[in-house]
Amino acid sequence: MQSFLAMYNQIDQRLYTTSALANWRAATDVNAQNTGERIGAEAAHAAFRGSKYVIENARRLLADREALTDLEFRQLDKILLNAAESPGTIPEIVQSRIQAEARLAATLDGFTFCLEERGGKCVKPVTPNDIDEVLRTSTDMAARRKYWEVSKQTGPALKQGLAELRDLRNRVAKELGYSSYFHLQVADYGMTVAEMVQLMDKSLGDLKPLYDQLHLYARRRLAARFKQPAPERLPAHWIGNRWGQEWPGLVESADFDPYFRGKTPRWIVQQAERFYTSLGMPPLPRSFWERSDLYQLPANATRKKNTHASAWHIDRAADVRSLMSVIPNFSWFETSHHELGHVYYYIAYSNEKVPHVLREGLNRAFHEALGDLIGIAARQEPYLRQTGILPASVKIDAMDLLLAEALDSAVVFLPWSAGTMTHFEYELYEKGLPPDQFNKRWWEMVRQYQGMEPPGERGEQYCDACTKTHIIDDPAQYYDYALAYVIKYQLHDYIARRILQQDPRSCNYYGNKQVGRWLQEILAMGATRDWRQVIREKTGEDISTRAMLAYFQPLRQHLEKVISEGAR
Repeated sequence: MQSFLAMYNQIDQRLYTTSALANWRAATDVNAQNTGERIGAEAAHAAFRGSKYVIENARRLLADREALTDLEFRQLDKILLNAAESPGTIPEIVQSRIQAEARLAATLDGFTFCLEERGGKCVKPVTPNDIDEVLRTSTDMAARRKYWEVSKQTGPALKQGLAELRDLRNRVAKELGYSSYFHLQVADYGMTVAEMVQLMDKSLGDLKPLYDQLHLYARRRLAARFKQPAPERLPAHWIGNRWGQEWPGLVESADFDPYFRGKTPRWIVQQAERFYTSLGMPPLPRSFWERSDLYQLPANATRKKNTHASAWHIDRAADVRSLMSVIPNFSWFETSHHELGHVYYYIAYSNEKVPHVLREGLNRAFHEALGDLIGIAARQEPYLRQTGILPASVKIDAMDLLLAEALDSAVVFLPWSAGTMTHFEYELYEKGLPPDQFNKRWWEMVRQYQGMEPPGERGEQYCDACTKTHIIDDPAQYYDYALAYVIKYQLHDYIARRILQQDPRSCNYYGNKQVGRWLQEILAMGATRDWRQVIREKTGEDISTRAMLAYFQPLRQHLEKVISEGAR
């Protein structure tokens, strides 16, 4: 037993590191050579993880469950889940999947968004930050629609590849007895597909009354801004986010971007680090600053990189990094706090009590929840004032802050994450959704769950689902983010009420070592404990939307009044 686990952890860590480094190079410098090296490194790692020797020994040892300690069981269970990603019994399918994933990731990461083309060449390229800026600030409806449509240009280039990759992923998952790749990913939670979908649907039902209020508020607010009749559904190009997963800019008094003028991108990330060190956590290692890729590339850069913010644990030990494109605004301020949450999670569970194979979050959602939790803390008024971002002379209505939070980063995210994304990927993998229905079903789900519609006809020549990077490179896992939003409000509620003894809507973690110790107890566990048990122990309740609903209850009452007055 111990010799097998020691062997697996040692070899897997080395191969994991080689693969992570190859993926890092492929994401930060998109070219054919780096893509090829990524394929080779992933193939070597997959060959070990899915080898017949590993599968047979893990199954043999798991058969005697009563003889295993909980830590031994968790390692063996994770080893088999890893093997199911790349079973050695079908090496040609595993290799094809690795190659397909690398090709599509390179297409996505190296894509040039083009506002104007001439003679088959792009004469006016734009960056994702450019697109986001127009959608956040412009009142020119033609420009908004144009930039929104440009943001969907990656879809046609990825659609056929996604269909082929879906089939490869499903074939891999079925080899070890899973109904689909979606089922394999859900199994990491110790849940069935039905249990996960039911949890998503229940969370959506709990939040629906508040979401409906926000939806009506946003329709009226945007119609007035754009001098248009109020629609029944929100036109997608009216919203300040490419997918409508958040609705920024609707509460002008809570616009913090002006307070970041004069700040440097490096200051943004350094302030996020100061937040964590104020809780008693260690400074980031020097290697983080030397090896990360944190800032937006200059316009004349020849190198292409993935522009989606992410954190990386290269060796599941000391090598921690982040990939971002930080510019000085509030969105990147909040994102930097979030991404460093992942990094500090990596640092915490890289300890001798946590075997390599369990150096992960309690579950995948916990990783996101930690970053999202600090995202809540980063937008609290007392923290913004203490750090000098929000001047003392500026007065902001507390209800405006709560409304902005619901619109920008909380309530409106659930119909997107638990609704559109989760149900699309459920149908994609579990139901074998045909490629000629990808865009049709995507927009049917956007209408059903988010109450949004495109500015014009979006036929099957498009694949608007493909424009979300997670569909390609973080597949069948978007419910992680929905669960993270539920969990983060449970954690925040406990911290605010029990540790800080402050109002959860206006509290300040900054400088509180007791908060840091409480969080470190969770982070240092890695995946060595059952996540449900830990939630009960640390918060006194099972996973539920109770804390989130309580947090926004004053907003429901406020919106009832606002909507009633607006109807007169």
